[in-house]
Amino acid sequence: MNVSVNEVISTCLNLGMFVSINQRLDAEAITVIADEFGYDVQFITAEEETETETETPDREEDLKPRPPIVTIMGHVDHGKTSLLDYIRQTKVTASEAGGITQHIGAYSVTTKDGQKIAFLDTPGHEAFTAMRARGARITDIAIIVVAADDDVMPQTKEAINHAQIAGVPIVIAINKIDKPNANPDKIRESLSKINILVEEWGGKYQSQEISAKTGQGVDELLEKVLIEAELLNLRANPNRPASGTVVEASLDKGRGYVATVMVQNGTLRVGDIMLAGAHFGRVKAMFDSTGARVKEAGPSTPVQVLGLDGAPQAGERFQIMESDREARELATKRAQLLREQSLRTRKHITLDEIGRRLAIGNFKQLNIIVKGDVDGSVEALSDALLKLSTNEVQVAIIHRGVGQISESDVLLASASDAIIVGFQVRPSASARKLAENEQIEIRLYSIIYDAINDVKAAMEGMLAPEQEEVIVGNAEVRDIFRISKVGTVAGCMVTDGYIKRTNPIRLIREGIVVYTGKLASLKRMKDDVGEVKSGYECGMGIENFNDIKVGDVIESYELREVKRTL
Repeated sequence: MNVSVNEVISTCLNLGMFVSINQRLDAEAITVIADEFGYDVQFITAEEETETETETPDREEDLKPRPPIVTIMGHVDHGKTSLLDYIRQTKVTASEAGGITQHIGAYSVTTKDGQKIAFLDTPGHEAFTAMRARGARITDIAIIVVAADDDVMPQTKEAINHAQIAGVPIVIAINKIDKPNANPDKIRESLSKINILVEEWGGKYQSQEISAKTGQGVDELLEKVLIEAELLNLRANPNRPASGTVVEASLDKGRGYVATVMVQNGTLRVGDIMLAGAHFGRVKAMFDSTGARVKEAGPSTPVQVLGLDGAPQAGERFQIMESDREARELATKRAQLLREQSLRTRKHITLDEIGRRLAIGNFKQLNIIVKGDVDGSVEALSDALLKLSTNEVQVAIIHRGVGQISESDVLLASASDAIIVGFQVRPSASARKLAENEQIEIRLYSIIYDAINDVKAAMEGMLAPEQEEVIVGNAEVRDIFRISKVGTVAGCMVTDGYIKRTNPIRLIREGIVVYTGKLASLKRMKDDVGEVKSGYECGMGIENFNDIKVGDVIESYELREVKRTL
């Protein structure tokens, strides 16, 4: 704004803000101060800042055709991974826990006529919306898989929406047509209801009937994908430092942090200095989707990269920097921003919140630490668990991270009364020992549904149970005996159920409740008894009540606790 620091500080003081020269201000304060000096403010993200610093447009003559990046999307169990398997001629689903994809896989495939296609396989389960949305962001073409023996499901619609918002061409694959109850026309009809008209029905979307099991129609599907790719005229410059997107990141015990990246422009080489989010490092080694070592990766090539100093968030942009120093500076700057962000967003309890909890009366909070094998899963699981929060029980994720469960996780859980949820990871031996000593619960899962259901069950256990009245017996008054020093005793016949000495009772006269209280005595013949069953006679005295008449009904009931559900 071209004004001195002192002027800014004095303006802040006038506005009631006490600031120092090297303090970072939040967005609201910046807007207010800039307004004081007559300026408008536009905010950009850290990524945009670095992109504007480093991205130089490519010259037209440097651009070369590149393979399309294709995302396979659709509902869980509709055959996305099976289709990819057939294309790659391998078996992946068998090794996935419960047969559902929980990571984004990235694969490179060469078709029969020698053309390359890069594939992203995104999970279909709704908890992975965030991961799936990222899949649609890096991609050029989306294949939406719908099972012919099922219907267009909510997640199918969601996948179509992601692809449309990303402005990506869509090819519909109608899978499982080899099944006897397959009905492809029903699928086309359902798609037409959500404004997706396929070419056979005069629309603009290409569709292909396939069977991922037998391979029927798969070659035609790939041809249609390549036709879409030709229309897009996809080009990139291989002769420049690489940039692209992190698809997934994990911590491998033997190899350190492993990041699966999709190169979108330029060529990535071993020895390059890579910056991804708040992490940087020199590329020590690269592996392609089959696990073979490669020296370099051109545009539209997915590779696994070793050498980063941490696990970047899935969906982060990566770029190659000139020097180590430059990369370190930017990474430190971003890490500081992230740290400040997390401190600012960490919710400290306010008076209003205390008031709200008191008003509810029995507010509970379930603290959870989430650790997973890859960042995408951690994020998806955390989001799914946070969504379980209700007015009475809130889920708070106090820490989430990638890698095995360590001692520090257990100590944090111990300090904050949290449970640890591990997704496809295990605790280290020392962490396991510490957890036993501290009595910290570590729950390990390999299927996201199970984790969500268990946390939900735990939350239901924290809800205060409701009390329910159950009528257990009725007795009719047949005769009245007045005994001095005792009061009125009713001679009764138990008409149904049983009367228990300890249960509360109600006296009902002509259908109206006259008195609620408890029994003073319950006798059979001359003996005191604890319970009288239906069909027997008994004598009853009611505590502090003597106005009993013949024909009255005495009702016995119990209060039982009923478990509440969310």
